[in-house]
Amino acid sequence: MDAGDHKLTFENGVISIKTMFEYNWMVREEWLKWCEDVPIEELLRPRIGGVGGILHTLFHVIDVEWSWIQVMLGRPDFQDSFNLYNRLEKVRELEATFRPDVLQFLRNWDESMETRAFQDTKPDGSIATYTWGEIMRHMIAHEIHHVGQLSIWTREIGKKPISANLIGKNLILPTANYIH
Repeated sequence: MDAGDHKLTFENGVISIKTMFEYNWMVREEWLKWCEDVPIEELLRPRIGGVGGILHTLFHVIDVEWSWIQVMLGRPDFQDSFNLYNRLEKVRELEATFRPDVLQFLRNWDESMETRAFQDTKPDGSIATYTWGEIMRHMIAHEIHHVGQLSIWTREIGKKPISANLIGKNLILPTANYIH
């Protein structure tokens, strides 16, 4: 997916959920591109911490992003095993399949959704209540957490990690009104 295909709007000078999703997608695309130059054995090698290896982690963040949105909307989430997606091309296909749904959800996001309740039944039968805004921010932080793991594993194999820097990605453009 081209970086320009998912442009979202910026609201009232406040960094929005939409901006942070766009940031995560940009970094994720850089990681997927980075994977093209790494032997599949390294991408699949189990790593300490996280959900598995490098490719499994990328699969995981794509799965979690889409699945949370599906359950918030009362739809079934994704249950496929990573074993069906253990090639870079398959992970990219999954990303391309799920992204339009996530993008549509984000385009429809408005302030009224921030405090909408979501009830989650825990394995012990208890019920936890979250807000949609809390879940969305969890999804953002979840991916950023896993990017940190990818960076560590990358250094372990002697390669340079992708920068997680938000600065310089042109997600928030300056106005001419004030220059310091």
